[in-house]
Amino acid sequence: MKPLCLAAIVVFAGIVASRGQVFAQTQAPSAADLAEGQRLFMSKANCRACHGWAGDAKNTDSEAPVGANLRALQFSRDLVVMTIKCGKLNSQMPAFDKFAYSDGRCYGKTQADLRALPTRMPDPPSTLQPREIELIADFLMAKIIGKGPMTRAGCVEFWGSEVDACKDVR
Repeated sequence: MKPLCLAAIVVFAGIVASRGQVFAQTQAPSAADLAEGQRLFMSKANCRACHGWAGDAKNTDSEAPVGANLRALQFSRDLVVMTIKCGKLNSQMPAFDKFAYSDGRCYGKTQADLRALPTRMPDPPSTLQPREIELIADFLMAKIIGKGPMTRAGCVEFWGSEVDACKDVR
């Protein structure tokens, strides 16, 4: 009887612990995490080169491809994470996971498979660690994905103050 009780306690503790873990994963990101995600979006990953600083596809780099208007999309967080990690096949969206096409982890494809596509996926400005990808995804979900056109108030919030970029926003 005692081993059965002990087993029940272990199972119950496992359920409670797993529910706590799920809760921790679904908590809203902190302001510090959102700020770090924004910094990564703007600098290390240089997403703004193609998607624009506001994520509205209004980029300022005339040599960069025009990326998707992220503000008009309705993506799940999981899809955002996958797209950052794996890029978008047959497009100019790079894969930021260093090993994305080394072992089939992305869409079941390898570098050899990519060579057969008509459009070559570019190398990213830098690769990202899994946690950095998560931070960018959290930032995008909180501030850009599906948020509609950028407003002047949104611009001031984005930058933390009235900056020159906000003068061009209605």
